[in-house]
Amino acid sequence: MSVNKSLMMGLAMTAGLTLGAVTPTLAADIMLEPYVTGLNAPLAMVQPAGDDRKFVIEQFGKVRMIDAEGNLSPQPFLDIRNKIITQFHDFDERGLLGLAFHPDFAQNGKFYVAYSTNINTQGDLGQMFWWDHTNVVEEYTVSADDPNMANPNSGRIIHSLNWPQFNHNGHWIGFGPDGMLYISTGDGGYANDWGIGHNVTEGNGQDLSSEHGKMLRVDVNGTDGDNNYAIPADNPFVDNDEAAPEIFAYGLRNPWRCSFDMEDGRLFCGDVQQNSYEEQDIIVAGGNYGWRVKEGTHCFNYAEPDNHPETCESADMIDPILEYKNCTAQPDGCAGISNTGGYVYRGENADWNGKYIHGDWSKSFAEMDGQIFIGTEAADGTWSMEVANVTNMDGKIPYILAFAQDAAGEVYALTSITTGPNGTMDTIYHIKPAN
Repeated sequence: MSVNKSLMMGLAMTAGLTLGAVTPTLAADIMLEPYVTGLNAPLAMVQPAGDDRKFVIEQFGKVRMIDAEGNLSPQPFLDIRNKIITQFHDFDERGLLGLAFHPDFAQNGKFYVAYSTNINTQGDLGQMFWWDHTNVVEEYTVSADDPNMANPNSGRIIHSLNWPQFNHNGHWIGFGPDGMLYISTGDGGYANDWGIGHNVTEGNGQDLSSEHGKMLRVDVNGTDGDNNYAIPADNPFVDNDEAAPEIFAYGLRNPWRCSFDMEDGRLFCGDVQQNSYEEQDIIVAGGNYGWRVKEGTHCFNYAEPDNHPETCESADMIDPILEYKNCTAQPDGCAGISNTGGYVYRGENADWNGKYIHGDWSKSFAEMDGQIFIGTEAADGTWSMEVANVTNMDGKIPYILAFAQDAAGEVYALTSITTGPNGTMDTIYHIKPAN
């Protein structure tokens, strides 16, 4: 659904400034109905506008197609495994990370993937010896002969960003109601926004000259100098000579999975934090979300990450709409260790309309213990959060990698039974009321 951009920003600013630090309680019962299985670490599922197909990215480098009847095609829509950096077997945050379809996909056949590839240092010896990889957003088009196949030779790099560490990549991508492409980027990796490739003084998240730790916004329908994109004239920092003009919002650590509300266009993101707290945000133009000055709603000291100062210079920073304890350093009443952004439900169950379904990868590294949360917005703009009770599974549920939403507003959980991008036993579930 398309909305006026000024309305979108106004609504988002109203909600984005509210604070909802919560202790999760048990929510209504839900069930996870298997939708498709036989996947490798599914990180996104997208349904193009006006299309009855859905497309899934597998972390190790394939885009798969699901037909209108829910059948997973054995033939990949696009296979770019040859472009993906060699991944760790047990745990890796690199790979095929994002998928978005052009708003005019039905006419122009263009779509976009975000992935991690071998680093392109362009002669920078420091990056050649010490940095890890390059994250790329690349445009492809559908084959002229087969609508169920992409043209593998049509790739055109839109945006690339070198990465100092293997982790905190972000790289969710999506088109907003304004037709612009949004790209989430993590702070560059390692921990505490510190170390090789980081601004040691203030961290990458607060450094407006760096594209790390940001939400970027570009126009893929234009070009600007050597770039295969144009800078939108209303980006918030286009007149700041010390800022990267692509930046839409900043102060992010690892914005892992984002979404636009189908009804009002607000941009929701789960921003993975350090050891103590996790946060969900509504992203607005020019917003500063605090990292590394703050972790969630709490002041943060990168030198002592588990000891939070009572005060910090945080004026005008936007607090999350939801926050919960991370089990790593705050085990009492904790809800997970790595939050995952979700979707505002707009499906057929009227009782869930407007609720924000999101989750957490697991409550432990040692075993799969995925969590699904249901966020509710009150009339005054504050939020509360409940832990969903999955009634049709014995034991703990798989790792929660991502969520997805179809054209009807229904929400899905993308899960894995392993900690790395390996195997073909992973499943996408349709989230439904237990009754």
